[in-house]
Amino acid sequence: MFLEIKADRTDRGGWIEVICGSMFSGKTEELIRRLKRARISKQKVEIFKPAVDVRYDESNVVSHDASSIPSTPVESSSQILLLAGEVDLVAVDEAQFFDAGLPAVCNQLANAGMRVIVAGLDMDYTGKPFGPMPALIATAEYVTKVHAICMKCGNLAQYSHRIAGGEKLVELGETDRYEPLCRRCFFEERKKKE
Repeated sequence: MFLEIKADRTDRGGWIEVICGSMFSGKTEELIRRLKRARISKQKVEIFKPAVDVRYDESNVVSHDASSIPSTPVESSSQILLLAGEVDLVAVDEAQFFDAGLPAVCNQLANAGMRVIVAGLDMDYTGKPFGPMPALIATAEYVTKVHAICMKCGNLAQYSHRIAGGEKLVELGETDRYEPLCRRCFFEERKKKE
């Protein structure tokens, strides 16, 4: 599946921006901020989220502070190519929940002259790189790492520590299941579970 490259798009070139960090770090809030600015500048924007993420809303992208923006839920990254259409900017929220094809999709969109903004967790609850995020970070022109505040000591937090739930890699939840922790506090908590 190939997107046709439009001459007017390639004159300005496309690129990929990644917003990453732990839970409660403001990734979606930053994504929404960038999308609102793009709309103010009259850019055509299309936003996608994984259909599996229905924590706040079935179709809207919603941040923890209740900011929201309409989006299109999709089952797989290949659907993004089918639905992106004639837009200037394609945004993807909760990228860690997508399949391994997402980096290729984002690169194809950027190669076709689009600005692509992707937001997602860079690490899973065990502290390991999460899903397609490492490949997206590696190929992106711009990477913004945002941090939460450690719930144990108040330092900057970059880990999403699971405090309740099972051992499944993908387990949707909020403050009832996760808390942001700094490196020291995260590894102290992990040792307690060994």
